[in-house]
Amino acid sequence: MSLSLFRHGRRVAVTLGTLVFSGCAVYAGFNYDQLYGTPEPQQRFVPPATPMAQRYLTEVKPILENRCVVCHACYDAPCQLKMSSAEGIDRGASKDKVYEGTRLLAANTTRMFIDAQTTEQWRDKGFTPVLNERTQSPEANTQAGVMARMLQLKQAHPLPEKTVLDDTRWDFSLDRDQQCPTIEEMAQYEQDYPQWGMPYGLPHIAPQEHDTLMEWLAAGAPMVGVEPPSAEIQAQIRSWEGFLNGNSLKEQLVSRYLYEHLFVSHLYFEQGDNKPVFFKLVRSRTAPGEPVDVIATRRPFDDPQTERVYYRFALVRETIVDKTHMPYALSDAKMARFEELFFEPEYSVSVLPGYQPEVAANPMRSFSQLPANARYRFMIDNAQNTIRGFIKGPVCRGQLALNVINDRFWVFFVDPDMADVPSVNKFYDAQAKNLRMPAEDESNTLPLTNWIAYSKQQGRFLRAKNALLNDTFKHGEHLTPELIWDGDEHNENAVLTVFRHFDSATVTKGLVGSPPKTAWVLDYSLLERIHYLLVAGFDVYGNFGHQLITRMYMDFLRMEGESNFLSLLPAEVRRQELADWYQDANQPLEKFLQGDINEFSQPSGIRYKTKDPKAELYQLLKQRVSPVSSQRYALNNARLSPQAMSALHRLEQLQGPQATLFPELTFIMVDPASSGATPQLFTLVRNSAHKNISSLFDEESNRDYLQDDVTLVYGLLGSYPGAFWHVKEAQLPALVAQANAVQNEQEYRALLDRFAIRRTDPDFWAFSDTLNALYHQNHPIDAGLLDYNRLQNR
Repeated sequence: MSLSLFRHGRRVAVTLGTLVFSGCAVYAGFNYDQLYGTPEPQQRFVPPATPMAQRYLTEVKPILENRCVVCHACYDAPCQLKMSSAEGIDRGASKDKVYEGTRLLAANTTRMFIDAQTTEQWRDKGFTPVLNERTQSPEANTQAGVMARMLQLKQAHPLPEKTVLDDTRWDFSLDRDQQCPTIEEMAQYEQDYPQWGMPYGLPHIAPQEHDTLMEWLAAGAPMVGVEPPSAEIQAQIRSWEGFLNGNSLKEQLVSRYLYEHLFVSHLYFEQGDNKPVFFKLVRSRTAPGEPVDVIATRRPFDDPQTERVYYRFALVRETIVDKTHMPYALSDAKMARFEELFFEPEYSVSVLPGYQPEVAANPMRSFSQLPANARYRFMIDNAQNTIRGFIKGPVCRGQLALNVINDRFWVFFVDPDMADVPSVNKFYDAQAKNLRMPAEDESNTLPLTNWIAYSKQQGRFLRAKNALLNDTFKHGEHLTPELIWDGDEHNENAVLTVFRHFDSATVTKGLVGSPPKTAWVLDYSLLERIHYLLVAGFDVYGNFGHQLITRMYMDFLRMEGESNFLSLLPAEVRRQELADWYQDANQPLEKFLQGDINEFSQPSGIRYKTKDPKAELYQLLKQRVSPVSSQRYALNNARLSPQAMSALHRLEQLQGPQATLFPELTFIMVDPASSGATPQLFTLVRNSAHKNISSLFDEESNRDYLQDDVTLVYGLLGSYPGAFWHVKEAQLPALVAQANAVQNEQEYRALLDRFAIRRTDPDFWAFSDTLNALYHQNHPIDAGLLDYNRLQNR
């Protein structure tokens, strides 16, 4: 494979593409085996120093990332075609869906770099190639490869010249029918769906980009793997792998605990201004110094089937995408903190817990020998990352799990010093059986009988907890803002805001937006159980029963967090507030609400002075955490004129059915009036109101459209934009005036006609490039590529 072949491939690819799409499907009836030989995986990886490798890295890969990965990453990639790595492109596609809410049995897992290591192994698992795997010639590579044919199809049939695509011909729904054609099915696909070339439902890529990709494909799609880490980073890895693989029972148990909480994070080493390199913490059969041999289990606490587990660093080989990115910094200070939490206290570990599901799925049992305060401190030190786990970590798309939370709420934490008393540790130990988790039933379960058992179990736990609280907080003692962790006056993780965007969500530091309808106050047991329910114990490949019981159990945990918040309000207000949060709740839930979670009878220790105690409480809590409340999303960070900012503030007047017309997330780019100034980015978040969030299958019936509203923030918030607006600073008053006048779909579309970059806009890709570049420039560690699978067609 040579650079000359690469260049020659361009001429051949363009010529053949013209033949194929000149009006007759030349290859429709041909047998590919007869034409090009039988298929077998090809060796596509070339040495990094070669011109071919450098051409791939500098010219081809940026196009793949910015035009393909924006739709093809994570489990929600159409056809499971993950183009975020060279290995994923070579793996190809599958007709099987990861998100299949009705399956009776758990599906086989298909996780990149875990469940198979070679393309041959993926073929054995049913994945079909999108690159040509027959004779390697420019003709075969462009005519017997699905990816090449999809690109040529789009160039031959670009989007129609319409601002809004015909929804009888285009389907952008989350559960749309996916064709996933093999090369043998491509001729029929081209005939049936001539306008469904790639990128699907978006403008065709620029001719130069198309030629670059076709030239690369004609040459056999040569690729190169991820560059190995530097010597400096490898030294850091050796240090951390040494720390995580000590031989004592205490060291092994601590490392197991750390791993089961960090396995979904992207770990990186703080190195000044250098671009971060990210790693995953994995379980390996091999010790440090040897190649990593990943132990592939469904869950991080499943039996590893090996005598000794080693915790190793595996380089992240995929493009960083925002919807799965959870950066977690490692440093000498972080290692010292782990030493302080887990090794300085006086305690002993007499035996390592087993991996039986009833033990391993319940952290209150498996880690009972570790100090509860150390575990809690570890989780809240990086609370944003902890909560992000169940928002981003295992699933990318999680309607079943996320319709159990409100669209926007604040999260506070019990001060760990308040809970660091022997009676609390003894209580957790005594309640271990009542804190059992659904994951012990593994990936196949029956929901109804389990829900009854878990509701009784949760009831027993809450009655015991309320008895303890009634004894501990007599006469409202400590039921004041002092109960709430203040981040030790320096940690911004002390207070979080959670935004739900239908089937995705965002966790931010700070109190973002106006005071919300609900708030959570989390203690150790609650935080730990949420993690083991929705992160460590959740299986996106699990059957319907597993996913349903997980969602139902989360109802209990959410209500417990809400009840903790209510305990700070006057006793007579608690039930009133709860009744407002759970309007029209079903009878079993009403019974649970009126009984088990409401037996706490101690008065609040706060002397309220107004007739709106909840608003007063929010103000007291804001004062408590104000020194550490992040201002990243504050509108006053924007560098625009006072007149422009005044106009933007008026956007937040949208409410009720008017707000409902807007998408979950609108990303706004404002070009400042000052010449050469950096464009300013904003996000308009639509918050969907609910009478209650206890409905499993009919969320629509619980919607309260009159209470919908919006939150406007500085910067980009969320991974899945629904709309893009691009305006000049001088246009902001006109934009806001028109937005606030929108009353129906026709008026909303008129707003888009004037200010939006629609998915059909000829400037779409140029805007996309600028937006992603600004995001990375503003937040080089946190940012990842945005995802366009939720862009609306309006």
